[in-house]
Amino acid sequence: MKLEYSGQEKVQTSPEKVWSFIQDPQKVASCLPDLRSVEIKDSKNMVATVGVAVGPVRGSFKLNIELDPHPEENKVMVRIRGGGLGSAVDLTASADIVGQEDQTTLLNWQGLATVSGPAATVGGRVLDAQAKRLIEAVFANMGQKMSEA
Repeated sequence: MKLEYSGQEKVQTSPEKVWSFIQDPQKVASCLPDLRSVEIKDSKNMVATVGVAVGPVRGSFKLNIELDPHPEENKVMVRIRGGGLGSAVDLTASADIVGQEDQTTLLNWQGLATVSGPAATVGGRVLDAQAKRLIEAVFANMGQKMSEA
């Protein structure tokens, strides 16, 4: 099952602080909902275990996460691969980082995910709504943590 998303998050901080935040895997990992554990491999790669609930399917997913910042393009790419409970997820996302005159920053994000296994058979609308909530929660958490920094 293929899922596509896009959205926007306004962050109450400068683009420089946003870049500083998103280049720290530990800080980015702290924004994942229901984070159970994280292992930082290097400055761009981590392995995270997160709790997952899609309809009756509940458990944890182990995810390999790669952060790929492109400051010269004002863009960050994220690649997530992994799974659990017999299901697999492959997500490619990006965010354009756009500074505003009022010293805030807009994150214009989009993502494309492929899900297979029991999580995908739960039903398109349930999975789609849950995945969208999770993605929105990650960006909202990032916005809040960056504004506090």
